[in-house]
Amino acid sequence: QMQLVESGGGLVQAGGSLRLSCAASGRTFSRYAMGWFRQAPGKEREFVAHISWNGGSTAYADSVKGRFTISRDNAKNTVYLQMNSLKPEDTAVYYCAADSGLVVRTSVSWYDYWGQGTQVTVSS
Repeated sequence: QMQLVESGGGLVQAGGSLRLSCAASGRTFSRYAMGWFRQAPGKEREFVAHISWNGGSTAYADSVKGRFTISRDNAKNTVYLQMNSLKPEDTAVYYCAADSGLVVRTSVSWYDYWGQGTQVTVSS
């Protein structure tokens, strides 16, 4: 089992920034690709960003490309999501997830472990 714990969510005004963190334990973190997803009320969980096991490749949803940056520190067993130029439509619960696969995967069904989520609210 791998445990994932997100932090860093909160309330921010439109145009502001937040950095989410996701701390992993229980498994060899560096063997997993990591993803960030989000779920707004009444909507399905959607892909936000993905990073390979060594940080060498990243992928983003079109809606966040150029505003969000995913990164990881394998020495600290942590993955980050830097969110800039936030918009009210970014409001959601943000989840990190671990994927044992080797390619970019955007579907929730591929991910093996999930955190409990952290709320991000962007006011207009």
